[in-house]
Amino acid sequence: MYKVGIITASDKGSQGLREDKGGPAIEKIIRRFAEDFEVADYRMLPDEKEQLADAIKDMTDRLGIDLVVTTGGTGFSKRDVTPEATLSVIERRTPGIPEAMRSISMAVTMRAMLSRAEAGIRGDSLIINLPGSPKAIEEVLAPILPSLRHGLDILQGRDAECARK
Repeated sequence: MYKVGIITASDKGSQGLREDKGGPAIEKIIRRFAEDFEVADYRMLPDEKEQLADAIKDMTDRLGIDLVVTTGGTGFSKRDVTPEATLSVIERRTPGIPEAMRSISMAVTMRAMLSRAEAGIRGDSLIINLPGSPKAIEEVLAPILPSLRHGLDILQGRDAECARK
């Protein structure tokens, strides 16, 4: 089983002023499309770079979470700092993942080009920024899950072959 951590970045949500719909959307998709993934941790945090970075590090370094998925904070607002928090803690970028997500979303809306989502590796963990919209999460997460599984297999030494069989 791969352990998944979910972080929702939302000032209003962290203050109890808005219901989190992104985190539950991620959990629903994980349960439906990835039987070998289980949600092991979930946090709602304000749009604060250091708090987000610390949560990612705690999940990867202390809890051994395999896949950290964030939602929210990837737009143009001055408070949107999730990509910066992610870049501050990853060791290697994985640009193909956000490129694929943007490509999938661009088929639905040209506004997908405005996403600043990032993804990368920290130790044996993969960190991915998803959009904040539950609809956008549904559009991009299910299609990329098989590749994420394979990437984690390679990253953690469970598979050594990247060529398609």
